[in-house]
Amino acid sequence: MHAYYADQFVLPLPEGHRFPMAKYRMLRDRLAAHLPGVAMQVAPPASDAELALVHNPAYIDHIEHGTLPAAAQREIGFPWSPAMAERARRSVGATVHASRAALRDGIAGNLAGGTHHSYAHKGGGFCVFNDVAVAARLMQAEQPRRGAGAQPLQVAVIDLDVHQGNGTAHIFHGDDSVFTLSLHGARNFPFRKEPSDLDVELPDGCGDDEYLLALEQALGTLEQRFAPQLVFYLAGADPHEGDRLGRLALTHDGLEARDRRVFDWAWHRRVPLVLAMAGGYGRDLEDTLRAQTTTWQVAMQYYRRWQNGRP
Repeated sequence: MHAYYADQFVLPLPEGHRFPMAKYRMLRDRLAAHLPGVAMQVAPPASDAELALVHNPAYIDHIEHGTLPAAAQREIGFPWSPAMAERARRSVGATVHASRAALRDGIAGNLAGGTHHSYAHKGGGFCVFNDVAVAARLMQAEQPRRGAGAQPLQVAVIDLDVHQGNGTAHIFHGDDSVFTLSLHGARNFPFRKEPSDLDVELPDGCGDDEYLLALEQALGTLEQRFAPQLVFYLAGADPHEGDRLGRLALTHDGLEARDRRVFDWAWHRRVPLVLAMAGGYGRDLEDTLRAQTTTWQVAMQYYRRWQNGRP
């Protein structure tokens, strides 16, 4: 199962910064030690032309050359550096290459990604470029339409980060070829939400049973309204009860049940799935790593089903 990473580009964050940059390398080390069936590869950078399928050229240029206004840089939450610009490109490249692999093999993923707070013209909430949006647009461009008037590749984004995917929702607003589903904390960041095709808001303290019921209902609504040919799954670890920024109360068992439900939903419909990790800010970073490792273990089980289930 192919996975792409860019953790060698480490952002020089100031002392005490709340973003746990080390988690990406730690996750790769954990998977290398315990899940050797994951074939990990360095992510190539996304090109200007690929980024421009979603992002404004002026914004791409500002990120490349470090000329973003100070207020816009603060909204992203990272200080600019050449490593920040390179990592942002490669995070998109990881999801692009994982998408191609998933369309071929059934499941593939990005060891980071899920940068859903990035809009076409700006970043936010630790998100520079929107990897899922760029990959979705590029896969639509690369997949041939069959017959006159045929629709582009139909894409669903199942966003289970604890924070609403406002950037993704805004980018695809009014686009019938992409269905955005976001299951998130009602009172959590971003405080100004954008309308997804389906938003499910959850109360503070929401636990396993309530969450899994809401997810089941959301997947049922998705199926009634849309028939995806490719799924992007943002498997945020931040709904966990130990997350500093989450406000929900899922256990590790609840997160694993969530992952299994999404992978099972896609498998039974034979819809290829691209995995991105999205958020995770455990008070104890081990909680985040455990949740993410379990997600990849579940992904591997379903990847094997894809290989064994081929005609």
